[in-house]
Amino acid sequence: MFLTISTTGTPERPATDLGFLLHKHPDNVQAFSTSHGTAHVLYPEASAERCTAALLLEVDPVALVRSGKGKGRGGAPDAALAQYVNDRPYAASSLLAVAIGSVFSSALHGKCKARPERAARPMPLRIEVPAVPARGGAELVRRLFAPLGWTTVKADPVPLDEQFPEWGDSRYVRLVLEGELRLSDALRHLYVLLPVLDDAKHYWVSADEVDKLLRAGEGWLPTHPEQKLITSRYLARRWSLTRSAMERLELVRLADTDDTDVADIDNAVEEVPDEASGGEHAEEKPEAKGDEKPVLLAAARRAAIVAALTAAGAGRVLDLGCGQGQLVQELLKDPRFTEVVGVDVSMRALTVAARRIGIDRMGERQASRVTLLQGSLAYTDKRLKGYDAAVLSEVIEHVDLPRLPALVHAVFGAARPRTVLVTTPNVEYNVRWETLPAGQVRHGDHRFEWTRTEFRKWAGEVAELHGYTVEFVPVGPDDPEVGPPTQMAVFTLTDPHHAQSPKEAKAA
Repeated sequence: MFLTISTTGTPERPATDLGFLLHKHPDNVQAFSTSHGTAHVLYPEASAERCTAALLLEVDPVALVRSGKGKGRGGAPDAALAQYVNDRPYAASSLLAVAIGSVFSSALHGKCKARPERAARPMPLRIEVPAVPARGGAELVRRLFAPLGWTTVKADPVPLDEQFPEWGDSRYVRLVLEGELRLSDALRHLYVLLPVLDDAKHYWVSADEVDKLLRAGEGWLPTHPEQKLITSRYLARRWSLTRSAMERLELVRLADTDDTDVADIDNAVEEVPDEASGGEHAEEKPEAKGDEKPVLLAAARRAAIVAALTAAGAGRVLDLGCGQGQLVQELLKDPRFTEVVGVDVSMRALTVAARRIGIDRMGERQASRVTLLQGSLAYTDKRLKGYDAAVLSEVIEHVDLPRLPALVHAVFGAARPRTVLVTTPNVEYNVRWETLPAGQVRHGDHRFEWTRTEFRKWAGEVAELHGYTVEFVPVGPDDPEVGPPTQMAVFTLTDPHHAQSPKEAKAA
């Protein structure tokens, strides 16, 4: 398996800077052990004008099969002979992608202490891979790479046998990519798309592959026209993983195209058009009484949540759909909350949350109190069991109604904390915002907004189904006609051993 990366330079920006970016010195030939063979890095040419780095991967196909690493879903063929007589050592596939991720890890993530400015800027690149299996042909190769900024995408078919042209072309192409891109972007494209073109992986695809895909696809996959095909093939056509990845990619796409933050999608504050309070996405500020300063509704909501958790005697708390970590940050201020876990579907939001609460600056004792986890609330998660309380603050209205029972089961049926707090907009209060058009929800991603009666009916059914009692608390000014802007339900577990009947399980 062979890959070359070439660039050109000037005396001011020599091409040999490629060695700094790849963290591999041009004067050395280096070898690296991988789980499936040996990777060699060498430089056929290295001058200020032009530099080429080559990655040569030696794979032992027999050892690969015998170790079981060639038997992943979508990997080695079932035929016994094909396990030993195959293209694994020669054609670029997931084996080469894994080698890229291992040998060029720092470059893949855009890290370079010696030349940070070079790592952050596009540079002229030419990438060549002599043999790439392409299930879909040269046209698919162009559809995958052309939208990513490559000015030249060549996929020349390799004939089955040059001596017998009548046999036609094989499923392999010689790939050449040229363009001005950041090296990290180019490597991430290869990392994802090489196994996609092969439509196979040499290892079993598990749930953590979704995270790998989203990290490598950040900045380009959410808007790629072949997103669905890429996601499905990369995840070995495992439907449940593909669905999870597509949902998360859609959240990122919405955040980017709407020019809103991920927190607005995953755990939005109640937002209304209000020119007086800061523009289209400003938080509503309840009117102050007398000389009192107006209180942001989001801040009032966090205060109500903290008060309810304190009253419940909760020490270990889950913030489900934590967004950018505003509530997590608030809870960490109170030593009564001994453990705070933020959970969100968006890795981008969790990154912002970590920065907001300053995890990297915390002392060991404080850092031990907080954990940030990536996860979807539509699925049960054993990591969420055993906590005193869980908070769903401005989350349920972002879930499609047919999928809401899955979230309910994951939280109330599987995790089963002693206390669950749920806040959601009160649609009746919307009439008090003159700048919010009639019939319009407060946020573009809201799937629904409930009246007080609708919310109480839903909450009562959830409590009865899962062995909880429920009380309701107004958040914000409680208007005598339309109620508060935010409604909060406080669920308390009364039957820890509540077992669902078959009918209840089916309903969940």
